[in-house]
Amino acid sequence: MKIVICGAGQVGFSIAGHLSEENNDVTIIDESDELIQRVTDHYNVRGVIGVPSHPNILAQADVGNADMLIAVTTIDEINMVACQVAHSIFRTPLKIARIHSRSYLDPRFADMFSADNMPIDHIISPEIELSQAVLRRLEIPGAFDVGSMCGDKVKIIGVKCTEHCPILGSPIRYLADLFDDLKMSIIAILRDNQVLVPRDGSVKMMEGDEVYFVCEDTHLARAMSSFGHEEPESRRILIAGGGNIGTLVANAVQGTIESSEQTIIEVNKETARQAALNLPQQITVIHGDALDPVILHEGGVADVDTFIAVTDDDEVNVLSSLLARRFGAKHVVTLIKMASFVPLISTLGVDSVINPPSITVSSILEHVRRGRVRDIHTIIEEKGEVMEIEALASSSLVGTPLRSAKLPKGAVVGAIMRDDNFIVPRGDTIIEPGDKVIMFVARGYIDDVERMLSVRIDFF
Repeated sequence: MKIVICGAGQVGFSIAGHLSEENNDVTIIDESDELIQRVTDHYNVRGVIGVPSHPNILAQADVGNADMLIAVTTIDEINMVACQVAHSIFRTPLKIARIHSRSYLDPRFADMFSADNMPIDHIISPEIELSQAVLRRLEIPGAFDVGSMCGDKVKIIGVKCTEHCPILGSPIRYLADLFDDLKMSIIAILRDNQVLVPRDGSVKMMEGDEVYFVCEDTHLARAMSSFGHEEPESRRILIAGGGNIGTLVANAVQGTIESSEQTIIEVNKETARQAALNLPQQITVIHGDALDPVILHEGGVADVDTFIAVTDDDEVNVLSSLLARRFGAKHVVTLIKMASFVPLISTLGVDSVINPPSITVSSILEHVRRGRVRDIHTIIEEKGEVMEIEALASSSLVGTPLRSAKLPKGAVVGAIMRDDNFIVPRGDTIIEPGDKVIMFVARGYIDDVERMLSVRIDFF
């Protein structure tokens, strides 16, 4: 597939890496020659320097022969115009744009993005997706990562194995005996910055492991308990940051978690005033610095279930989170934009890290792999993907016991949904046409798995 990416920042860089590793023909455009140099040094992609929305620059990137345009610059208007130009002049079949401004996303103006006006096929809203990611962590505070698939019937959970985890040292093949009828399957273990794919069930979990599992939604509480996590849903919440993400989180919590008590701390006076005006009266807004212990105590940090740091400054988020933990916050969720910070932060006592570029990448890849790939959840540090795939009759996996299937060593089937029934896969399990297959695929093996499942990275 031939793909043109507009924007070589964190998201564009990451998308270029994923797509080039899967043997796509990728061209990336950016005004910064330094950013273009960085991405072309790392990946087998072509770089074009210039404003991504200018027709001559898009022509230089050969967008007229591209299957897809992905516009992820930091400026909404450039992303929107790039899609318009790609459609009007070059007839690019598929256009994806990242849009931050809530004004553009107002449902009252939805017609703006219709085929007759500004034809953008898929809009990615980072702030909305981030707020939903935070909300999922609040609902399951014992998890550092949470996703859902198959219409929320399947949960993807990342948990840390602490010294209190009751299944430490047990081979994962024994989980079915230890927890009778538990519909759960372990799909990946992160240990010492490496990904272990538990194919034969002999892997033993160790203290400090970060474990990903899939389970049926109704079995979630029991699955979390098997790892020693029985934390209740967060109700008392303190948020650092009253901007777009903070207010979206507050509104989402107010509409989802009953009897919630929320306080927002915002350092900018005008932003704090706007938050106070626009949020429900039950939510308290404090104008102050989240790094000030006096302000944190005024927000009731010692008694909160969860402290959420979602300011625009990574350093403020990290330091305020550490202070909140020190002053008694039971659970801490921290937004970190710089992916390189993520491995460090998780060692400092932060329970869950939200990385905006990673979430945006997952959303974009879901649309890139449109064939029979129905959903994608990128795991921490983008070391692999959990994929929901519809099994085709032509796939070599269909009609064959899984023990006989020649899955790449970096892939494992975690669950099968058949007519709304959750099936924990065993060696003798046979995948049928139309099944929804939940797989974990380590980075570097995705192209192999898609070919095996007869999934072409294209749009039907």
